[in-house]
Amino acid sequence: MKIYIGADHRGFRLKKKIHKLLVDSGHEVVDVGTYVPEPPCDYPKIAYDVATKVVKDHGSRGILLCMTGIGHSIAANKVPGAYAALCYTKKAALFSRQHNNANILVLGARFMKVKDMPSIISAWLAADFEGGRHERRVAQIREIEKKFLRT
Repeated sequence: MKIYIGADHRGFRLKKKIHKLLVDSGHEVVDVGTYVPEPPCDYPKIAYDVATKVVKDHGSRGILLCMTGIGHSIAANKVPGAYAALCYTKKAALFSRQHNNANILVLGARFMKVKDMPSIISAWLAADFEGGRHERRVAQIREIEKKFLRT
């Protein structure tokens, strides 16, 4: 699977570890930055870059990392078709795929244990959207996007 990955300066070190984990698992990984831990950088551009690439590259996914994950989530979700889920647990990551069809996983480096990340990421990558009753809700989200795209 092709995975676009990005982090701000607070998620940089963790991004390097996750990048290696993904490549070692056989995924094609595209790093959109930041490429250095200093100086501090602004996360909205990185979130935008990952989100637009995921939306344009059907079947790909994205992973974003920062201190809390909140800023990346907010910024990425501004891109129509990007469904970024901030997940601190394996169960949340699983449900974000199964119930919400999330195509971007957002992780907060400060609130997660590094040892938990591989299982969270693996669960998220392996999970499929269940459709069914969840399809109706995801379709409603797409309708909200369409309303704002018309203005």
